[in-house]
Amino acid sequence: MSEYQDQYILGIETSCDETAVAIVKNGRELIANVVASQIDSHKRFGGVVPEIASRHHVEQVTMVLEEALNEADMSMEDMDAIAVTEGPGLVGALLVGVNAAKALAFAHNKPLVGVHHIAGHIYANRLLKEFEFPLLSLVVSGGHTELILMNEHGSYEVIGETRDDAAGEAYDKVARTLQLPYPGGPHIDRLAHEGEVTIDFPRAWLEEGSYDFSFSGLKSSVINTLHNAKQKNIELLPENIAASFQESVIDVLSTKTHKAAQEYGVKQVIVAGGVAANKGLREKLEATFADEEGLELLIPPLHLCTDNAAMIAAAGTIAFNKGERSGWDMNANPGLPL
Repeated sequence: MSEYQDQYILGIETSCDETAVAIVKNGRELIANVVASQIDSHKRFGGVVPEIASRHHVEQVTMVLEEALNEADMSMEDMDAIAVTEGPGLVGALLVGVNAAKALAFAHNKPLVGVHHIAGHIYANRLLKEFEFPLLSLVVSGGHTELILMNEHGSYEVIGETRDDAAGEAYDKVARTLQLPYPGGPHIDRLAHEGEVTIDFPRAWLEEGSYDFSFSGLKSSVINTLHNAKQKNIELLPENIAASFQESVIDVLSTKTHKAAQEYGVKQVIVAGGVAANKGLREKLEATFADEEGLELLIPPLHLCTDNAAMIAAAGTIAFNKGERSGWDMNANPGLPL
């Protein structure tokens, strides 16, 4: 890329229940970012129904694309490449984005770049500030809880990951038991701020020195506590359950992240994924890293925490400039490793 010539990457994201298209300039500047959410369609089922998600993507992807180009006042001819979420995600949902990207790339003779969904979440932070290496990323979303060490752009070393339920999954399952609407995370976060920590729920620290996570036992403990109380006619306040559950989750997340940041001597800690929107987690991490000299904490604004295409375009810019290209045989890969 010439230093005098700006570079525009169009990103497409359809891995779950958001249809999104964005345009990012030089990997850092957001030009357009359009997201069509499907939450209302899935709410009555208490979770995402893959078939419904796929159909919505088919209906919306063209409209979202046109809206993004209009918002940027640009055309496809202005794009240097097209980046798309290749995986992981729901296979039917991913296929819509992948095939839309392939059709656009073919029709307009543009390079095609497949992007890992989690790499996208990490690079949402680069739209705020340039990365400084080495850095540590805490990824917390519905399907992922990971600690990822990065020594340079596009290099990802997973030093800790979830062994069972991801943090977001645990939130949704506990929310369902508390009869809160889908998605459960924001509702538990809101309730937690109204309640008090009255129950000492378990924290899975695992083996000495491990940066892995486990939230299945915590989820089961919360559900069992609620069921036992119901059988004994004991009334437990939902806000106190939420506060106690959230305290356990964010204690483990913040403690392990802080310990890893010190061990690996990183310059930045960045938070990525949908659960990064959690107010309790943001407050805890800000307090944890407030006194750390020479260590910067980056947490994206709320609209860049949940699934969006700006993050895919940002990560796609790095891959594109490293010479990575996808062929016409690119397929949706629901189990794509980072």
